[in-house]
Amino acid sequence: MPLNIPHNLPAVEILKQENIFVMDDERAAQQDIRPLKVALLNLMPVKITTETDFVRLLSNSPLQVEVDFIKMKDHQSKNTSPEHLATFYKNFDDIRKQNYDGMIITGAPVELLEFEKVTYWKELQAIFDWAAKHVTSTVYICWAAQAGLYHFHQVPKYPLSKKMFGVFRHAINDTSVPLLRGFDDEFYAPHSRHTEIKREDILRVPALQLLAESEESGVHIVMARNGREIFITGHSEYAPDTLNNEYTRDLNKGLPIEMPANYYKDNDPQKGISVKWRAHAHLLFKNWLNYYVYQATPFYPEEIEQLEDLDV
Repeated sequence: MPLNIPHNLPAVEILKQENIFVMDDERAAQQDIRPLKVALLNLMPVKITTETDFVRLLSNSPLQVEVDFIKMKDHQSKNTSPEHLATFYKNFDDIRKQNYDGMIITGAPVELLEFEKVTYWKELQAIFDWAAKHVTSTVYICWAAQAGLYHFHQVPKYPLSKKMFGVFRHAINDTSVPLLRGFDDEFYAPHSRHTEIKREDILRVPALQLLAESEESGVHIVMARNGREIFITGHSEYAPDTLNNEYTRDLNKGLPIEMPANYYKDNDPQKGISVKWRAHAHLLFKNWLNYYVYQATPFYPEEIEQLEDLDV
């Protein structure tokens, strides 16, 4: 079953052009199936791009998924229209009494700030604590991964001498973990960040399991509580042109930026982009939905009542 999202969300038309089938909310309402409920807390400034990136990955599953888009209550977005936010987004207060099968918390362009100096840090901490109790499995992406590791396990982040920018090769540390089932021994993922978390800090915390890492870009995937929390420092969700757009943007602004590593064919922007991460990105989120959301989700109260009525 495909994704269940509002029929007028901009991502729908974008993905139709990519031949990706997305079931809108009007058609999904006709089916007698309880979809998986997934919340997407979108901390990125250009929200429509991020919506499309994650909808693309979540739609590539036989499971029907219903997505709620969440924003921070006390943060005003400068790059997304108020009309879009009012139409498609909820605040944390709107969902805090609900339970979700899954949740994704995106990165944010605040990584050089200390966590406590981020204007919405206290609200975000409340969401982290809520998710630990009300969500079956939560995926933390890039800065959110660093923030989650700091909040739950006091793992610090460190500034890099230059931006980690490009597509990097990763190795799997434990091939038995269902999250990485079907992965090749080595896989690629994009990174775009100015800070890092260190391997030795992860290994010092018994509750954390380091699943994948890179000789170049360092720690990549960390898991806690048997998958209730999954921390990913890279951007498997990125569309093919995202790093190119970031590179071009910074060049036009005169900012110090190196060409993204291992990204262009023969490291020549004129030859186009070599996409190395798409298949593993789809497999990563398909595995997450299947093994950590769908198979791990507890019964809803109404389902338990139905089973009791059947004397099961």
